[in-house]
Amino acid sequence: MTRAGAIVAAGVGLTVVARLFDALPLYVPGVAFLLIGVAAPAWTGLAARGANVQRRLNVRRITEDEPFEFELRVRRGRTPPLAGAVLEPLVAEPILLGPGLRTGTRRMSASFPRRGVRRLEPPALLIRDPFDLSRRVCPGTGPAQEVLVLPRMEPILVPATRGAGVTADVASFHPIAKRELAALAEIEIDGLRPYREGASASRIHWAALARGGDLLERRLRAETDARPLVVLDARGAERAEDLDAAVRAAASIAFELSLHGGCALLLPGERRASPLDGGHGAWAAAHARLAMIEGAPGTPPPFLSGVGVRRGPTFYVAARRLQRLPAAADGVARAARVLVVPGKLAGRAASFEVAGCSGYELGTRLGARRRARTVARV
Repeated sequence: MTRAGAIVAAGVGLTVVARLFDALPLYVPGVAFLLIGVAAPAWTGLAARGANVQRRLNVRRITEDEPFEFELRVRRGRTPPLAGAVLEPLVAEPILLGPGLRTGTRRMSASFPRRGVRRLEPPALLIRDPFDLSRRVCPGTGPAQEVLVLPRMEPILVPATRGAGVTADVASFHPIAKRELAALAEIEIDGLRPYREGASASRIHWAALARGGDLLERRLRAETDARPLVVLDARGAERAEDLDAAVRAAASIAFELSLHGGCALLLPGERRASPLDGGHGAWAAAHARLAMIEGAPGTPPPFLSGVGVRRGPTFYVAARRLQRLPAAADGVARAARVLVVPGKLAGRAASFEVAGCSGYELGTRLGARRRARTVARV
């Protein structure tokens, strides 16, 4: 039974008691309850005719915790309601509207704390009486809207022992990246081969020709495998916060590297690493894929077999606290290797911190082999 129905029943009861026992004072509250119980639904019903609310939202992509504005256009019916509120999914509490609701527009702001796709149902207009005996909900006009919430990027911090504890860019947050990126020009040449007709003159090895030898050209290695590789492993996160931290860390590292020489990004389930060279289009697509990462059971691993052996540094970002790189990642990384995990690892000093994660330099695979041989001799 509704509140208005209960008030009507109480009024009927008081009226019956007044008549049976000839108690005239009970007629007054009985009749009053009857009138209020009947008038409240009738008034809200009339006020709901023609009333609606519409949201105007021009945002389709937004970053976590970034505020955005939207408009609510409220239209009243022919009969002004005595009280009401707007039920807006973007706002936690109902937006109260005073008596005598008028047609108008209200500007408001909101934000999303987590990444992912957010489906927003249209707002609704709640019309009620001052005693809250009767309520009518007027659905809003317009279709449901979807907003893609992107993971935010955070500054990369170097511990005080490695860089005064201030915000750092990719050229200083980790010496690995700086060394490897600076060496690109030195490792592009991969030997000589007989000259092919139509090859660029800049590739001709003139020194060999001057010595009386055959016409040779320089053979160049693919530049992409010498750039840093950022790998995200979303499996096994203990908490949703750990997965979000790993996604933000991967986004922050990949974005900074893309601005300073470029990099490649490999996400869960992908068999090829996506090149990022600072172009807006490539980064926008990668950023959107990062927003959709899920860590549910059955999440596929990043398929490292498709990237080949990398001559550049590898940043392996895991959603769980690994102590060392997985065997597949260890086989891919020929140069410097960095493990990035949520929080901190006990007994180990981090090389940098980003988005609640810590990065640990593991050295190169060649260096590890040399250390193992040295230990074996001892």
